[in-house]
Amino acid sequence: MASTARSLRSHVPPARRLPLAVFLSCQACYLFWWAAFHPGLMSVDSVVYTWQVSTGNWRADHSVLYNALVWLSFEVTGDIAALTLFQTLAMSAVLAHACAGLRTLGVRGRWSAPAAVACAAAPPLGSFIVFMWKDVPFTICAVLVFAVSVRLLGRRAHGTWTGRPRRSELVLLCLGLLGVDLFRNNGFPVSLVAALALVLALPGARLLIAGLAAATTTLTLLLALVIYPSAGIEQPSKAFLYNLHYADLAVTYARTPEHFTPDDLRLMSGAAPRATWHEAGTNCYVSDVLYYNASWNRSEAARLTEPLVRLWWRTLRESPQQTIGARLCRAHIAWSVFPGPADKSARTWTYGTAIPADLWGYGAIEDSPYRSQLKARPLSPALNHAATSARSAFGVPQLEWLLWRGAIWCYATYALVTLLARARRRRVLLALAGVPLGVQLTVLAANPAPCFRYMVAPIFIGVLCLSLIPAIRTRSAEHPDRVDSCAGACDAQSSLLTTVNPEGHQRRWHTTHNNGS
Repeated sequence: MASTARSLRSHVPPARRLPLAVFLSCQACYLFWWAAFHPGLMSVDSVVYTWQVSTGNWRADHSVLYNALVWLSFEVTGDIAALTLFQTLAMSAVLAHACAGLRTLGVRGRWSAPAAVACAAAPPLGSFIVFMWKDVPFTICAVLVFAVSVRLLGRRAHGTWTGRPRRSELVLLCLGLLGVDLFRNNGFPVSLVAALALVLALPGARLLIAGLAAATTTLTLLLALVIYPSAGIEQPSKAFLYNLHYADLAVTYARTPEHFTPDDLRLMSGAAPRATWHEAGTNCYVSDVLYYNASWNRSEAARLTEPLVRLWWRTLRESPQQTIGARLCRAHIAWSVFPGPADKSARTWTYGTAIPADLWGYGAIEDSPYRSQLKARPLSPALNHAATSARSAFGVPQLEWLLWRGAIWCYATYALVTLLARARRRRVLLALAGVPLGVQLTVLAANPAPCFRYMVAPIFIGVLCLSLIPAIRTRSAEHPDRVDSCAGACDAQSSLLTTVNPEGHQRRWHTTHNNGS
């Protein structure tokens, strides 16, 4: 057995052994989650996707691209298991690519590989990838942008940057940015921040990367504003698009009712009773308490959108602290390390592993031919029990700040990247924080509820960045390729050569390094 493994290993090029090992290890973990929760974990959003694509009611309130993947999975296989399995393969490949890229920063596989496997094995992150949710491919693409950034910035920091990304890097960066834009309707600011960080750090490729970001953003807007409506895909209602503005008004009204005139109150009463506005405004953490309230009249809210938005602008001018405070409160998940009060629904909204028989009361799904497929069918009851127990064990409230909230991992990433940049005296490495910063700023600007899924990408990136700690502490990481290839016998050989002929050794060493080995 051992000889067979050595034989197989000898056929794999040395540069590909680490990513292959990481891919196989991560995929083994993901197969456990996939088999345990087969065909995949679901939420009410998953039910909505299925209803939309299987009954011809395509809408753009969710990711149309992910809806297309759901439709393709059902049409080809009659189930969603193929889609969730593809998600696991994609994430394993991205984690493997990230580990290979981290070598350019002096991070050995012995440090990056465990971090990647931890992402796949930890219940909050591992089980998330088998979810039928648009946020899963968004996260995969965000981590992919980070992985490509690591490669580009690693070459820039170590003097091997030629001024132009390789073709494979350009293709992967394009796929990552486009996926971030299309898998979440407000994802394009994330790609713009990440691209801006690279533009500032990579001379010679600034126009290329800026053009790529501009092209993916333009395509995203063109699809949303022109192509989707032309294809008969229903646009989100105005009440849906401006529901955060209504929530801001509710908070402002609950805190400073004296700022509202009788005409303002009559206008607001057209969408919901004043008591509903006030009650919803007492909870600044969640906008759903207003938008999904039984007394909220969505059709009237859509009809009154323009005057309500004008009222929102007026309250922003007159009481900016109220509107900004409401936004920061709802974006609690983005900036606060610790969760808010439970009585305000401000604890982190995670996700369950059970699929109720009534599919969260979504009655329209009865019209779908795939209604019977939306239920848990684990491939092994024993695996399902083990996975469910592991998931429950990680639901400890005292560790919620660490296991389920992305803010702490954003700050950890910023700290580690800053330390690495200072240790290497390479400010360009600060651009590694582009993706988590983009996610954090986007959620800060507009967020409906403290959902774990909105900030899960920074958790993946933060865990991977833990492998930077040894690279920060070692001076030898200045030349990562040599460290990886000469970790053992080469160290002794180089010491001997330095003793015999230090000047000649130094000349030969730098010549080899400059040749790119």
